[in-house]
Amino acid sequence: MVESPADRLRAARGFILDLDGTLVLGDRAGHGLRPLPGALELVAWLGERGLPYRIFTNGTGHSPGEYARMLRRLGFRLSGTAVMTPASSAADLFVRRGHRRVLALAAGLVAPLREAGIEVVPPAGRPRVDAVLVGQFREFTMDTLEAACHAVWDGAAVYSSSQGTFYATADGRALGTSRAISAMIASVTGCRVELVGKPSRHALRAAGRQLGVPASQLAVVGDDPALEVPMAHRGRALAVAVGTGLGAADAFDHLPEARRPHLHLRGVDELLAHCVEAYRAG
Repeated sequence: MVESPADRLRAARGFILDLDGTLVLGDRAGHGLRPLPGALELVAWLGERGLPYRIFTNGTGHSPGEYARMLRRLGFRLSGTAVMTPASSAADLFVRRGHRRVLALAAGLVAPLREAGIEVVPPAGRPRVDAVLVGQFREFTMDTLEAACHAVWDGAAVYSSSQGTFYATADGRALGTSRAISAMIASVTGCRVELVGKPSRHALRAAGRQLGVPASQLAVVGDDPALEVPMAHRGRALAVAVGTGLGAADAFDHLPEARRPHLHLRGVDELLAHCVEAYRAG
């Protein structure tokens, strides 16, 4: 018997929530953030129900702790460990692979790596490192590119926080930098670039490990047709799309039927109503 989305929502043991375009909107630099309708209430409801969750953003302009502090100032009731970024999933993966020295291209990548016991090396000169991790780095220069390429030529692996072309802002979509920078490094060196942010399995598994919940028992919520919904399907999680960011009404129509969201809602305010109803029915 095939479970309905309502049944799967009621059975979900944990939630992964996107940030930009799902819970908040701000400018290109992540400033001027404002909660979207229902966002404060959904996070509060999850806390009251004791349902574990992580707010997972592909943004790496700030550390997870800094994002958490920003959200608390907006009225979100959450702990300092409630936010994850690709630096979180990268740290999880690097420890498993034995990467001990990493060249980090974005200030927001540093704290999670250091907390995992990884030495972070600045992008200058000819660094000898195990890996290069690319993030949201608008300060990128040709000197940075040269340092990263020298690291790759010396044997470093390259990881990207995001391969998404755009992310949602209050002014519309903005160009992400991780994909562009990774493409430059790959073009010069011929290296392979491995994704550690959404929609990779690395990201989903790291979030699941933090929550102590198998991927198949998670609900993944987001606005980007290229990120949260594909990631949910890769882990057989419940895929919930919202239309408050990049996911307009027809944004998912190009996807095969089996890869479309299980729930496509107006926003997290409607998701909260579905959650309340599902738990009432249960």
